[in-house]
Amino acid sequence: MRSPQPHRNGGDNPFHSTVSLRKLRRFNYLILVFRLASFSSSLASFVFMLSTSRAAANSPRWYHFDAFRFVVGANAIVALYSLFEMVASVWEISRESTLFAEVVQLWFDFGHDQAFAYLLLSADSAGTALARVLKGMDTCKAWNAFCIQVDISIALGFVGFLFLGFSSLLSGFRIACFIIKGSRFHL
Repeated sequence: MRSPQPHRNGGDNPFHSTVSLRKLRRFNYLILVFRLASFSSSLASFVFMLSTSRAAANSPRWYHFDAFRFVVGANAIVALYSLFEMVASVWEISRESTLFAEVVQLWFDFGHDQAFAYLLLSADSAGTALARVLKGMDTCKAWNAFCIQVDISIALGFVGFLFLGFSSLLSGFRIACFIIKGSRFHL
């Protein structure tokens, strides 16, 4: 006869120790921190690039340059994606289950982390190339504030790429654990 009391550790698997649950919780919090950092830096990059249009009436604007439009679009997409992933991480931490089915969630996270990291790297590289060209011309001598804001925006975009890359590494680790053990948990 089965006991009417639930398992002590609260899960379906009675063999998880409190140490392994603590490690899992720490791992999930680490992913959340990287997602938060990616969101913050991408949003800040987006805002800095948009704020270049508040300068003098005849100064250059970000939307006059295709590469800067790409930077704005990529950072907006990554900020929205990171916000969604933060919600999914909070859901996973609070409910101890994934938003989608486990295998779908793992591949969704890994695939989108990879795709959006490369999108952000590509956009910021294009923005860097254009910013260097503008520095070689008289544009940055005449409109120094514009160039400084563009440089800050691009630098923040690269920071967002780094944090999204770290998130991608952790997602890849979870995929490897799933392939080896049949579960996203490395414990």
